[in-house]
Amino acid sequence: MLSRVAETLYWMARYVERAENIARLVNINNMLLMDLPKGVSTGWEPLVDIIGVRKEYEETHSDFSEANCLRFFILGENNPSSILNSISYARENARTVRDVIPRGVWEGINSLYHYIKDNQNKGLSKRGRFEYLKKIIESTLLIFGALDATINHDQAYIFIRFGSIIERADMTTRILDVRSANLITSDTTERPFENIQWISVLRSISAYQMYRQQMGLRVQRADVLEFMLLSPVFPRSFLFCLQELKSLIQQIDNADSIIKLLDESADEIKNKDVRSLRNGALHDYIDELQIDLAQVHTALAEVYFLKTAEEINAE
Repeated sequence: MLSRVAETLYWMARYVERAENIARLVNINNMLLMDLPKGVSTGWEPLVDIIGVRKEYEETHSDFSEANCLRFFILGENNPSSILNSISYARENARTVRDVIPRGVWEGINSLYHYIKDNQNKGLSKRGRFEYLKKIIESTLLIFGALDATINHDQAYIFIRFGSIIERADMTTRILDVRSANLITSDTTERPFENIQWISVLRSISAYQMYRQQMGLRVQRADVLEFMLLSPVFPRSFLFCLQELKSLIQQIDNADSIIKLLDESADEIKNKDVRSLRNGALHDYIDELQIDLAQVHTALAEVYFLKTAEEINAE
């Protein structure tokens, strides 16, 4: 496979996964604000930090109002991770490899791009927001479902899956980092809204139902951290993502350096007492996990993509 094609497929998948993740975050935050008691609110500012676009946001906005944040997350031209930009980038990548991916996948990405553009007013309104974002989430799942069911599971598929999973792992760590920093830290049961916020953390990655199956009915900080970081069976946990990345990349030649990085990260997190992590310690540890993912991406690019070291570091 040509390096150019491998890189294009990898980024196409990352951008589709990113659009789904942003849509989930916005939808769950919207519902969280309605569930919290009067006078208690996390607002929209935490999402800016989860996505990692504070600099871009503050260049064009002076406050974190709902209207400004929603437009920035969904349509923001200067937000490289906005839903519209993410699908636009995915569409451009898909267009250049139309001979590699199934026709239905290209049509799905193209249709989703036009839906986002043509129905943007619906997405910005209180009445239409939920259905608009739900449609985006369902469309991205259909795209990945079509890829899984209709593309040859060869090298092209491996790079597609690798891109989507590394993006998924990155978003899981971002949600944990920023959401936990903005949660009330009291452990008393007299603050019921804390439980609501931890439930929203799980729902941000569609983990609530599987959490209850594996960890029990009670939702509490230590159990959520363990589940989201260490679950060996939930497909959005950090450890599961590492194991899946390894199973994919070991099917390709010259992957020893990438496998070593994945093994080191997996071994480290298995031996970490994640249940005891709080506040600054949790933030520092999440930083380490994100550095691990960045190193995996860099190693992948250096081995398989047509990138210079400077270009890789600039991403």
